Amino acid sequence: MTNAQTWDETLDDLGRRRALAQAMGGPERVAKHRGKGKLDARARIERLLDPGTFQEFGTLVGGEVPADAIVTGSGLINGSPVMVGAEDFTTLAGTIAPGSNSKRYRLAELAVRNKVPLVMLLEGAGFRPTGAHYGRTPTDLLAQAQCSGRIPMVTGVLGPSAGHGALIAPVSDFAIMSRQGAIFTAGPPVVKMSTGEDVTKEDLGGPNVALPSGVVHNVGETDEEVLDEIRRYLSYFPSSAWSYPPVYLPDDSTGARATPELLNIVSRDNRSTYDMRAVLDVVFDDTDWFEVQPEFGTAIVCALAHLGGHPVAVVANQPEVLAGSIDSDAADKAAHFIQVADSFHLPIIFLADNPGMLPGSESEAEGVLRSGARMFVAQTAATTLKLHVTLRKAYGFGSMVMSLIGFDSQTATFAYPGATMGAMSAAALSNASHARDDLAAELQEMELQASYHSAEHMGFDELIRPEETRNALLISLQRGIYARQAVPEPVYRTAIIP
Repeated sequence: MTNAQTWDETLDDLGRRRALAQAMGGPERVAKHRGKGKLDARARIERLLDPGTFQEFGTLVGGEVPADAIVTGSGLINGSPVMVGAEDFTTLAGTIAPGSNSKRYRLAELAVRNKVPLVMLLEGAGFRPTGAHYGRTPTDLLAQAQCSGRIPMVTGVLGPSAGHGALIAPVSDFAIMSRQGAIFTAGPPVVKMSTGEDVTKEDLGGPNVALPSGVVHNVGETDEEVLDEIRRYLSYFPSSAWSYPPVYLPDDSTGARATPELLNIVSRDNRSTYDMRAVLDVVFDDTDWFEVQPEFGTAIVCALAHLGGHPVAVVANQPEVLAGSIDSDAADKAAHFIQVADSFHLPIIFLADNPGMLPGSESEAEGVLRSGARMFVAQTAATTLKLHVTLRKAYGFGSMVMSLIGFDSQTATFAYPGATMGAMSAAALSNASHARDDLAAELQEMELQASYHSAEHMGFDELIRPEETRNALLISLQRGIYARQAVPEPVYRTAIIP
């Protein structure tokens, strides 16, 4: 018997154990899962990653419970390393036990240690009801919380996700759900037992609940679409906070060009509305930019785009919604988006066109000042490059949260001529002060001249024509990125006294 032959029995045993894990819940359960139009856990990972790049760990955890109901490992997305975990609903409903908790902890630990993104694909029923107590065991949420601000963290909700397992979604930088997804603190049976309420999983935490509540950011129709959107989202980000975002090679779409289309999109009349998304289509490299949370806080558009090949984060008022007024949901959305962009060094471009924070008893009851303050702190604390354009108007605190404030460390500030600004609009001020008609007209004229008065005192770096918008932003961005990346930190030496 050769030395190689002495390994046969041992390796056959390893092969049997691996096959058990790779079979997940067995052919029947996998087929039933696929019959619902879903991918199984391993197929999801295969779709997410570049072909042939998945390397699994923890395969044998769980013993006779295949992979202990979660598949974990590493691979590549667009050629860059990531860590990935996918709950296996075909095995004990994707529940979490001590072994799978350890795998989840290790997954997040390795993501931070290796400085690579973490992707979690959820479809599980929370903790496994074994009756055993975990004791003083580290929960995976400790490691996942350590990811925040250090590595991009993305969650896909691809089926019902309950309890402890679901908590990774609101902890993440970006969460996206399929139409068959649902996310909740506890599932319908537990709700029925606890409160007596009869409710379906869709009504408890499906897309129609999770999107308006802000628990998840985006939705995809199918598993495949969700996984493709995760790949697309990560393409805008560096691997970690210790590196800079990737840059596209120059082509026809990334160079300088005038934007005369904006003259037809943005009416000079402040009372006319327009879709800010049309402005993004014109200003940035192409129309294939990525909107985050389009169904929540709709008075602000938050998007990932490219300018001159450089990934940027865009925070823009939406005149079609509340005339661009910033409500609580919009401010909360923008604050989170700004913090994520700043963590990973994406330049932030603010496109302002708002009459201020949304006034009124309902808005106050929703905590608009609290949310606005959170957005203000997020943008003033941001250390990444910041560029600002006032298209038509920016009033009061609504202008400050959009980075229209002196000494806010902006790389560049621009406005269109005739842009109006101040503590409040002339119309609002006239009504509030019961101004005579002649005084009201004078206030309005002063308002229209505000952009020139501000420019005369360096309130803006420059007043620009709408046709100059892209090029003004592009040149400023390129200048700021060159300064950020090409110039080393200064070395200060102790003066030598002769």
